[in-house]
Amino acid sequence: MCGVRMLHLLSVLLLLGINCGVVKGFDKSPQEQKEKSSKLPPCKSCTVLVESFKLGLDKTSRGKHAGGDAAWEEEKLRSYKTSEVRLVEVQEHLCSDVRRGQDQCHTMANDHEHLLEDWFLHKQTDMPNLHAWLCIEQLKVCCPDDHYGPECKQCTDCNGNGKCKGSGTRKGNGKCACDAGFTGDNCNTCADNYYEAYNDGKKMLCSTCHRSCGDTGCTGAGPKACRNCKEGWIMGTDPAGCQDINECLVQKRPCHPNQFCVNDEGTFSCLECDRSCDGCDGDGPDMCKKCSTGYTLKDGKCLDESSDQRDQFVNITRLLTYFGLCIATCVIFQSSTHIAYIVGAAVAIYIAASEYWLSSTASQGAAKPQFDTKQLEDLIMKSL
Repeated sequence: MCGVRMLHLLSVLLLLGINCGVVKGFDKSPQEQKEKSSKLPPCKSCTVLVESFKLGLDKTSRGKHAGGDAAWEEEKLRSYKTSEVRLVEVQEHLCSDVRRGQDQCHTMANDHEHLLEDWFLHKQTDMPNLHAWLCIEQLKVCCPDDHYGPECKQCTDCNGNGKCKGSGTRKGNGKCACDAGFTGDNCNTCADNYYEAYNDGKKMLCSTCHRSCGDTGCTGAGPKACRNCKEGWIMGTDPAGCQDINECLVQKRPCHPNQFCVNDEGTFSCLECDRSCDGCDGDGPDMCKKCSTGYTLKDGKCLDESSDQRDQFVNITRLLTYFGLCIATCVIFQSSTHIAYIVGAAVAIYIAASEYWLSSTASQGAAKPQFDTKQLEDLIMKSL
């Protein structure tokens, strides 16, 4: 009867664990789920497992003493270091810190649990490098650094200018994958369009040729060291080296109508003319060859005719407004001198403030209104 109850209790605990795992799985985003189920190469998977196990060891190291009998504490720590209690604590959270390939990490931990226990209980003192013992010697999925392939052969020497293909794994061919700017079996030669900028016998530096150099490369820095020039450049003699071709001057019509040419190093670009232009030599209404329909040339610029007419209408309207205010002041003057003075002062301030504001607006880039103060003066005098 007791055995049946125990079996029932274990079943309930198992179901609770599964349900918790399912709920926890639903909390993860699709991207996290994808990373969790990712398949890693054998060596990488073993390395991830070892790193997670070592993290568990660090968390359970218990480096600080609680005080009291130091000798007793030291003895307690030594016994705890290789105890099954600590092993269980490590295994409880094993692979939980892994994001990419977590499922594979759990599978590998279950498959090789006996090896992890063997190392922890019997080998960690004599062989502290878990990665070398587990991944290289026991599972044979990795190699030492600078070794490759099933037999862990020595990699090709890349002189620090590349990486060995398959280094540290049971894969690859051991040849060099050179860094940018280097080539050769041992990455000890500068690649095309690079030149040897430094070499002390131990370290070599390859730098990029000047942008004007062609496909045959260069012998040093700058355009003078080019063996040939790219399109858009020409080999000159004074000064020597590759010189930029100004396509805007050399070519007769490099751009479409109503575009203007801008020269760049090794090339050129075509930009649209201002909308006021019908053909131009540059950007802006003052660079037009002639004005477009609806625009007239004034003060060296092509200006919108409708805008000019609108400005004239605004000026006339403003002038009439000022004149009307002056007439109103004169009418008031006939009935009350004091009130007329007040109204006249207000009109004068209004006109002065309006003209000052318009003048300030014009100085900031807006078109300055054309206003003849002599006309206003004549109108005021006639009204009086």
